[in-house]
Amino acid sequence: MNVRERTEENEYKLLSPLAAKSREAQRERSEEDCVFRTRFQRDRDRIIHSKAFRRLKHKTQVYIISGDHYRTRMTHSLEVAQIGRTIARSLQLNEDLTEAVALGHDVGHTAFGHAGEAALAQLTGHFAHNEQSLRVVKYLEKNGKGLNLTKETMDGIVHHSGKVKPYTMEGKIVHWADRIAYLCHDFDDSLRAEFLKPDSLPQLVREKIGVDTSKMITAMVSDMIITSEKQGDIAFSDEMNEAMKVFREFMFAHVYHSERLAKERRQAVFVLQRLYEYFFENPANMPLEFQHRQDTWGLEQTVVDYVAGITDSYAVQLFNDIYMPPIGVMVK
Repeated sequence: MNVRERTEENEYKLLSPLAAKSREAQRERSEEDCVFRTRFQRDRDRIIHSKAFRRLKHKTQVYIISGDHYRTRMTHSLEVAQIGRTIARSLQLNEDLTEAVALGHDVGHTAFGHAGEAALAQLTGHFAHNEQSLRVVKYLEKNGKGLNLTKETMDGIVHHSGKVKPYTMEGKIVHWADRIAYLCHDFDDSLRAEFLKPDSLPQLVREKIGVDTSKMITAMVSDMIITSEKQGDIAFSDEMNEAMKVFREFMFAHVYHSERLAKERRQAVFVLQRLYEYFFENPANMPLEFQHRQDTWGLEQTVVDYVAGITDSYAVQLFNDIYMPPIGVMVK
């Protein structure tokens, strides 16, 4: 029995009957198993080593103009993974699958946060970052070969948001760990930016969840663990559900859709829209790997894949290179 097989055996001995088991995981393309790592562990490693995951360190979470200590898409993904693993371990579910889904859930997100997502949606009629995350891991990484992740990991990635819920317990954990992370950490960043104050939160949120970021996460995670154990499914108590609903509505009204960030959102949308239009009209100026994909995916989807993948800083650099005259050069 090798290391992987021993780990797989331990999953049946130690994990809940509700947990996903790595030995039963399926890939779209069959391949030889690793001697040391389970299939879910290999999924996690492939995501971490992907180009799309590395780009997340230069993609906005909320604040486009920010300092060193504000969240990025990468730090957000790491925080979701940490929260998810805590819940999974407490409920005796599969931590490796939970971590793989958490690390991969945002790899298809655009530059400039949800403003970038909205820009591509306006241009094409439909764009959702969870669907793009699935495209990244399934088709775009490794020069168009994809990562060949397990179906359980891909299901958790594409259904971490939207109306359809993941079919694994681990995927359901990430759905809620994502919300816990972005609410608490975006609130924390808003405090750091002096955008909000602790007493800005609605009374119900202050009483049920709190105002200290660490304690807020603890309150929500503890409630989920206790409630999920009782119900045999991933769930919050009715009281916590209501408090989180109020918290989320507050954050959308006062941060995500606030007038104070409206200028940044308009600038972000403008930049991505101009880049999309430019590369749609000049596809030969995209990198060769994207030009080669046009026969497979068509021009529009190829441009979407390219523009959705670039980082905040590179988007601004491209915009300047394409549309702005060089400073200090005499124009006759």
